[in-house]
Formats: sequence, structure tokens, C-alpha cells
Amino acid sequence: MPIYQTTDQLYTCAQQLFDRIQRDDPEAARPLLASRLVIRLRLTGPAGEIVINGRTRPITTSFGSSANRPDLDIELSGDTLHQILLGQLAIAKALGSKQLKAKGPVWKAAVLADLFRQGQTIYPQILREQGLT
Repeated sequence: MPIYQTTDQLYTCAQQLFDRIQRDDPEAARPLLASRLVIRLRLTGPAGEIVINGRTRPITTSFGSSANRPDLDIELSGDTLHQILLGQLAIAKALGSKQLKAKGPVWKAAVLADLFRQGQTIYPQILREQGLT
């Protein structure tokens, strides 16, 4: 059974995560801001889109369809994102096993490392708050 039952549940957790990263450690966004990339996470199970915009200061995130054209398009399941945010699955391993598919300059996905690393410290608390543990 997937961790997220609905797209709204996925968006709520993701929004809280990005808000807290910005509040608690804005430096985690520095590589993304320096890259000026727009990255779209296209999710399945449940279906959804998260756009992370590194062209704005501070970074902005949007949920659902966005007019921003992504420089890097990443497709993954909600469960794969969940495993990455728990630190149970490395991005490189997810790419190698095709659990994560990228279109665009894949090597630029490394700019997400600091965001995800910081997210790993916050995410378990968000899961508890949302009753998803």
C-alpha cells in the first residue's frame, strides 16, 4: 500500500517539508539557487507534480501543473520519494534501478542533494504529524 493515499496528502507533506527547510536552513537551497534550475518532480502513485524553482529567491515550490518550463524533469513514485526522504534510497541508486527517471541534464540533479539531506532530518517529524508513520 502506498504511503500517500491521495495527491492532497502528498502535497501537504511536501509543502510542509519545503517550508521548514526554507525556515530552518535556507542555506540548503544555495546550490539550487546558484544553478538557477527549474526542476519538476512528476509523481505517480498518487499522480502529482511538484515544481521547484531555483530562479526565484527564496526558492519557490508549486504543486500541480505549472507554467514554468522545467530544465530537469524527474519522474518517480510517491513511495520512491518517500524512501529518498527517509534516507533509505540514494538518488544514484534510484536512477540506476529506474525507480527515478530524469529527462534533461541528469548530472544537474545533484543540486537537490543539500535540500534532500536537510529534508531527511525534518521529514520523519512531518510524517508523525500527518499520522503516516
